[in-house]
Amino acid sequence: MASQPKYIFITGGVISSLGKGLTSASIAMLLERRGLKIALLKFDPYLNVDPGTMNPFQHGEVYVTDDGAETDLDLGHYFRYTNSPICRLSNATAGQIYETVIKKERKGDYLGKTIQVIPHITDEIKQRILNASMQQTHTDVVIVEIGGTVGDIESLPFLEAIRQFQQERPRDCIIIHLTYVPYLKAAGEIKTKPSQHSVQILRQIGLIPNFILCRCEKKLPEEIKDKISLFCSVAKENVIDEVDVEFTIYEVPIYLHEQGLDSKICQYFQLPCEKALLNEWQTMLEKIKNPKGKVTIAIVGKYLQLQDAYISVFEALKHASIFHNVSIDIKSIDADKIANESDVEKLVGHSDGCLVPGGFGERGWMGKILTAKYCREKKIPFFGLCLGMQVMCVEFARHVLGLKEANSTEMDPNTAHPIISLLSEQRDVKNLGGTMRLGAHRCVIKDRTKAKEAYKMAVVSERHRHRFEFNNAYKQMCEKKGLIHSGILENDELCEIIELENHPWMVGVQFHPEFKSKPIDPHPLFREFIGACLFHSKKRKDLLLKQEV
Repeated sequence: MASQPKYIFITGGVISSLGKGLTSASIAMLLERRGLKIALLKFDPYLNVDPGTMNPFQHGEVYVTDDGAETDLDLGHYFRYTNSPICRLSNATAGQIYETVIKKERKGDYLGKTIQVIPHITDEIKQRILNASMQQTHTDVVIVEIGGTVGDIESLPFLEAIRQFQQERPRDCIIIHLTYVPYLKAAGEIKTKPSQHSVQILRQIGLIPNFILCRCEKKLPEEIKDKISLFCSVAKENVIDEVDVEFTIYEVPIYLHEQGLDSKICQYFQLPCEKALLNEWQTMLEKIKNPKGKVTIAIVGKYLQLQDAYISVFEALKHASIFHNVSIDIKSIDADKIANESDVEKLVGHSDGCLVPGGFGERGWMGKILTAKYCREKKIPFFGLCLGMQVMCVEFARHVLGLKEANSTEMDPNTAHPIISLLSEQRDVKNLGGTMRLGAHRCVIKDRTKAKEAYKMAVVSERHRHRFEFNNAYKQMCEKKGLIHSGILENDELCEIIELENHPWMVGVQFHPEFKSKPIDPHPLFREFIGACLFHSKKRKDLLLKQEV
């Protein structure tokens, strides 16, 4: 619709983790449902080239795009809330920016000039913004989220680049500042001073916000909005609450819409746009608020102290529970806490199903294997993702095929039975960053399998992030005993999906289906997994009733 793209820059103040990613995704969703074409970009100020080698406890989940980029977890929010194209142009770190500029300098592209933050780094940042607008044809609005907090040294080049960008396009840019307005319980007061200071820092840099979004525990009184408006030089109608939601993060866009944020953005940009079509989203929220039942899922992993490390898995499970109109109780179980079968019985035994997510390294390996064995023997629905699939294979080889020393070469390079082994092209890799099998690959689904029942398609595309694969030397032996390959990499022999015959639902996948799940379009495998868990729950309850009688 727009002759030239419009740009919305979202900054954060006072403290980190206010929810800039969710806010960006929510605004994008609202504008998209008004008929606008949206592109999204996240700038991360850290010097890592990408998050692929960062500790999940520090950074959270690494989200992977179809084109194989390892990116910030906020891109997962962008995908779940919108239909905007998400690719490597949607995320840039300071490390990538500096690396690009230094490579250009080494090639002689700058003709011997002295390389400086201004203009060379800021020019590269501005170019990334323009590149993001070209992800699709005729983009109407580009939403750019700047990671970190205003005042951080690392963020300064990005904020300076935005100042220049806005100066070059004064009517095509909006600055939205997300800040924190705390309530001091002891004093019984809401405090605006932290927000005033963060806006002050922003203004010193040369950026004047058009909107201030206030993260707060409850709706702000009018006098507080008056004060923020006066001291921050923002129109009172552009001071907007972003209250802690009651049920789910998917309420955020509705709350912003009720305060007219999307309408005000369209008016500022003079964009002709349709009425926001939110019925489907509202229906989804009603199902969350009024569940007809409950399902309990055990997640056995190694990074569970930080929920963000598996955020897409948690969300995909919630999406599937919404589909089945039930609430979900997720029990996070540290695989380190499982040392024997009685531990599994105590920690997993009362769940309706179990999921083992991806991960790296040996810690918690035996706990995951014991969990898979318990679920196989007790007929409890089990879903293995990436490493979780490899756990299934090793457990089956040890306890069904009788190969007691079966293992992954990741855990034991000298194992006598490497049922999981390193990809041949990975053996000489020295630099770990960005060298795994990454991004979308097509998978051929075998007929008359649980995978086919879920997808109802012959060929699907799924995203990968791993180095180790099932060793096909053991394929015939496994399939003879009932562990079948129900999905194979297209034009290859690599195993993508395994499932156990004569089991209610025990499926493992080498890829990461959680990356492609949305609240109004749950991933087929998660949907079927939760369906199997509900069926198992009903059987357990019926059995208990019979025993009581």
